Amino acid sequence: MGTNWAVQYLMQPILVLGVIYHFVMGFVLEIQNRKASGVKYAMNKGGANSTWMSRNMIISGLVILAFLVVHFIDFWIPEMQVKYIDGDMSGFVEGTNNFRYYDEVVHKFENPLKVGFYALSFVLLSLHLQHGFMSAFQSVGVKKSIQHSMKAVAYVFSYAIPFGFIFIALFHFFNH
Repeated sequence: MGTNWAVQYLMQPILVLGVIYHFVMGFVLEIQNRKASGVKYAMNKGGANSTWMSRNMIISGLVILAFLVVHFIDFWIPEMQVKYIDGDMSGFVEGTNNFRYYDEVVHKFENPLKVGFYALSFVLLSLHLQHGFMSAFQSVGVKKSIQHSMKAVAYVFSYAIPFGFIFIALFHFFNH
């Protein structure tokens, strides 16, 4: 992906703009929800009407945003430095046939606090995605006949991708 022009010049800007839009709209929705409730309940039994994740999307979103800042500092900014300032588009360590990415990843996951933060962030991302998929399916009115299949796809996606990234961080932490 680091040398694919479509990813670099088409998908990356779309992804960044999409994340910014999602972040802003998340806060707009949170503010609208707080205003709509009006009077606070004397006794709130949140767990009776909603999941923990649905009540805490803003918290998981803020942790994911903090993760994105750390991730950009760790990986994206150095990548832009190497590619566009240093002018090295190859991805290879000079004088070898080795890609620079492997050593960079190993180095980034030596610190147990950083590995823990990455793992926590991806667990919250998993829960955030799961709730997001379920809410999206409900919002667009997915028919009951295919709702079970869609739920299965949402669970697989929302667990497989984040836990794959957790595996990468833990693998490099325990094998350096």
